[in-house]
Amino acid sequence: MSYNIKVAAWDVLREDAAVIRNEVFVVEQNVPAELEMDEMDAVCVHAVAYDAAGVPVATGRLLPDGHIGRMAVRKSGRGKGIGGSVLQTLMEAARARGDREVVLNAQTHAASFYGSHGFAQEGAEFMEAGIPHIHMRAALG
Repeated sequence: MSYNIKVAAWDVLREDAAVIRNEVFVVEQNVPAELEMDEMDAVCVHAVAYDAAGVPVATGRLLPDGHIGRMAVRKSGRGKGIGGSVLQTLMEAARARGDREVVLNAQTHAASFYGSHGFAQEGAEFMEAGIPHIHMRAALG
């Protein structure tokens, strides 16, 4: 299946990214809506993946400090490599602006996914929005 990934500012991708994030984080994972959207969205680089029909299926964001976050893939897009494509797109955006590394707080169950993309775990597991997470870091070559 082919996907088209758009990289842009929040004002361009807000509607599509918000739909995915609400569905995955707020509805599926019970993250409070007020925690999910924050003031950092306005200063991030966002990526949204669209399927062949133009439906938004995955998203993520890159903060100014090199932190990747809000990675989410709708159920219909899972297990197809689209999350990895969004992650690689955000890592490339960081590399292109001169970042030497990227960091993220992975939901612990997804740590092996991030590990397969070059991220290494750091420190102990911690709770964020009621979900176990682990801090991870990847160097950008």
